[in-house]
Amino acid sequence: MNRAQPSSHHLTRHIITFGRVLRRAGLPVGTGQIMDALRAIQIVGLWNRDDVYQAFSSIFVTRRDHFELFDQAFDLFWRAPARLPALMSLLLPQVQAPDRRPAVSPRVKQAMQENTAKPPAFKPKRSEPRPAQIDVIFTYSPTEILRKKDFAEFTAEETIQAKKMLEHMHWPIQPYLARRKTSDPTGRFLDMRQTIRRCMRHHGEFVHLRWLGKTPKTRPIVILCDISGSMERYSRMLLHFMHAISEGMQRVETFVFGTRLTRITRYLRQRDIDQAVAEVARAVNDWAGGTRIGEAIKQFNYVWARRVLRNGAVVMIISDGWDRGDISLLKREMQRLSRSCFRLIWLNPLLGFESYQPLTRGMQAALPYVDDFLPVHNLESLEQLGKHLASLGRPSIRTGEVGA
Repeated sequence: MNRAQPSSHHLTRHIITFGRVLRRAGLPVGTGQIMDALRAIQIVGLWNRDDVYQAFSSIFVTRRDHFELFDQAFDLFWRAPARLPALMSLLLPQVQAPDRRPAVSPRVKQAMQENTAKPPAFKPKRSEPRPAQIDVIFTYSPTEILRKKDFAEFTAEETIQAKKMLEHMHWPIQPYLARRKTSDPTGRFLDMRQTIRRCMRHHGEFVHLRWLGKTPKTRPIVILCDISGSMERYSRMLLHFMHAISEGMQRVETFVFGTRLTRITRYLRQRDIDQAVAEVARAVNDWAGGTRIGEAIKQFNYVWARRVLRNGAVVMIISDGWDRGDISLLKREMQRLSRSCFRLIWLNPLLGFESYQPLTRGMQAALPYVDDFLPVHNLESLEQLGKHLASLGRPSIRTGEVGA
């Protein structure tokens, strides 16, 4: 049987392009995997589509949640790889998945479109004029536009860029002076115990005075993030934010809730954000389900409050306020939580819309006990949150107004 030769220029170019498409779709594809795919084609040949699929999937797919992206990219790409530059630009805008297949992932569409917009790999001769090229990619955003773009509208590449920008953000909280005093040569309080001990070495003469001072400490942060169905468009990006703030600070506790409360602090301590988010998704059973904010806050107050709300913690609740539970319970537990923390901040992604008003029953019940009501819908709002945390002073009077 005559095997297909992987040394063919066109076949090699198609396999390299396919690897680039998978990389842009979010799969961790490197040069070594592409070389393995070229060697695999030399062994299995091109006569059986299933053999090629099994060979490529075993090489390119390293995580279970990447199989769906790989299946869609493989099906779209290898329908007509030889006519990819001309064909995909026409098919992708109208692509519709058959009824028996899941909808094509936006990450795969984005990767395929970017691939078609790439200039040809060869360089034209100097004697030939370079044809005029028009940039038709509308998904590219400069940094300033990306900062103001809503998280729900991010493409796959913009999500990667936003994750890199989050790594350079900081959310410092103004330190406070602890009540317990420690030895400090520049302190204001006389340490009589140590002074008397020191003077005993000099026959009772007060030769050296010892001083005490208050030590500045950082307030802990506690984050409770809503992952219900109404927050699904923002949940993934907000998990990246929670991971970034956990990396930059030591005293951070993170929770997610829908119909129940789940502590995810240990998952977000991993350096690999993609692995951390994947493990959170596996650990949470009520992802994109209903919302019972009152029950979740009650569980936090009775199980976790004494463990994590020490030393004047700052609590941030991230939710749109849509609640299907008992509103009276939510009001009672919000009142209890507000008395247990130094500052209670409610972050609502819908607050980024100019026409938004907190008219839902959940928001109406929670706002009287909230210190700060802030948006969290784009990178700019996260930067403003960092400035707000750095300027925290004494607790404000809770008025229940937007932006209080």
